[in-house]
Amino acid sequence: MWSLPDSRRPGAIADACSIALLLLLAAIAALTFADYGLGWDDFTHSQYGDLLYKYFASGMTQRKVFSFVNLYYYGGGFDLLSDMLAKVLPVDVFDIRRFLGGVVGMAGFVLVWRISRRLAGPVAGFAAIALLAICPLYYGHMFMNAKDAPFAVAVAGLIYATVRAFDEFPSPTPRSVTLFGLFLGLAVGTRVVGIMTGIYIVTAIGFLFLVIWRHDGLKASASQVGRFVLLLSLGLPLAYFVLGVVWPWGVADPANPSYALKYYSKFWEVPWREMFEGRPILVPDMPRSYVPTLFSVQMPELFLGLTLAGAAAALVAVFAGRDTPARRARLIVVLMAALFPILLVVTTRPVVYNGIRHFVFISPSLAILGGLAAGWGWDKVSSWVRAGRVVAVRSVLAAVFAVGVLLPAASFYQLHPYEYTYYNHFVGGIKGAEKMFMLDYWGLAFKQATEELDEYVESHRHSLPQGRKLRVAVCGPRFAAAAELGPRYETTYDSQTADFYLALGEFYCAEVKAPVLVKIERDGVTYARVFDVRGRPFPSVFASGQ
Repeated sequence: MWSLPDSRRPGAIADACSIALLLLLAAIAALTFADYGLGWDDFTHSQYGDLLYKYFASGMTQRKVFSFVNLYYYGGGFDLLSDMLAKVLPVDVFDIRRFLGGVVGMAGFVLVWRISRRLAGPVAGFAAIALLAICPLYYGHMFMNAKDAPFAVAVAGLIYATVRAFDEFPSPTPRSVTLFGLFLGLAVGTRVVGIMTGIYIVTAIGFLFLVIWRHDGLKASASQVGRFVLLLSLGLPLAYFVLGVVWPWGVADPANPSYALKYYSKFWEVPWREMFEGRPILVPDMPRSYVPTLFSVQMPELFLGLTLAGAAAALVAVFAGRDTPARRARLIVVLMAALFPILLVVTTRPVVYNGIRHFVFISPSLAILGGLAAGWGWDKVSSWVRAGRVVAVRSVLAAVFAVGVLLPAASFYQLHPYEYTYYNHFVGGIKGAEKMFMLDYWGLAFKQATEELDEYVESHRHSLPQGRKLRVAVCGPRFAAAAELGPRYETTYDSQTADFYLALGEFYCAEVKAPVLVKIERDGVTYARVFDVRGRPFPSVFASGQ
């Protein structure tokens, strides 16, 4: 019988390393945020933010935001804040969005550190930060995904508040209750599926109730758990207020969140094909293995190994540990947050697409489990080996961890700014994944491709058509391409009259026999190309059958 460690040693070195790593990540984010291109949703989300601003600025009378495409089914706190900053700062709104993404992402790192440190000590805190930093699903999306990355941070904040509250059981402090209300409102107000977090918390409370009932009787259990739930529920009014700020449509009618859930429970778009395991498959027909497979080939090996070990250790600690019931309940929250969404998708088989970007919100919990495994293993070494060998064994563990972190970090450096396209060695990296899975499905490579096209046009402007805009046929996010290209270009899907053809390196973009002016590559894999198609009309920007 054993329980997960709650290291009470100062852990000064581990904490110092954690702070240094956070500062390093913040510096990297500050220096590189502008490198990330625009994706499919950026332009529309910037419009959504402007409409939200006009809604509040008009005293909530300009309600066009409540009918803007389908974005009113989402919260728009990130979009609103970006638009507000763009109105007062002399900076392009898309640069602000990338910078703000970095800021929000860094908040997630801090939250993961604090949660892991509470659960398993300073070493676990440091390990969790490092693991999240090499998670392509989190780091790769935090700069450019205005929906899934902020949602992930909000969920991490809710986990932090809940873990704090369980540490203070049965009387959570006002600070913990306030944090609970704040992050619950942000989670549900960012994406309505944040309601799912209630399942995590209710499961943990149910476990706590049953364990106390078994040991101390029904009266004691009802009294303690009832007090805990009552005090925690004092945060609900704040949660509803925050939800209304970041998602005003969600409170315009109390039934609106249920309408949003119903809307997103069904696939509302015309189906398209995406590459999975070497076959272009219609997204409603993706197999149940889609999400588990992509996690297994996209997460770094160390991340996978420690996460699985941490999940196993947490399960043992919950059901066979000696910690107090409330401290064991904390682990249930993390386990549910990490595993329940995957199990739900595997069992219900909804429509899935865009890789695993919709699961960014579980990556902090996965990193926490990995950090827990690292912290537990580090502390258990002293009881597993002879005293004289503790330092040597810990040195080996530290070296293995460092190599496991530095290898994917080096790959991130080579891939930058396309870290989210990382694939691990199980599939042979991006070379092995090129024909098997989607890579730059978000279209970030258009930024670099359009910059190089603009350099070409500038140096050859006298030989190019005069007196009109240059026409660029696009296979990929057209509005993003238009924003990146600027006013002297006209983007189109018309392949017959285009001067240039800008295409992602994905299977659905047509191959053409024309001079290649620009090629964006990483490790020999093409992310985007620009063709000179003047006088070379071709049937379509899309490959046949798409």
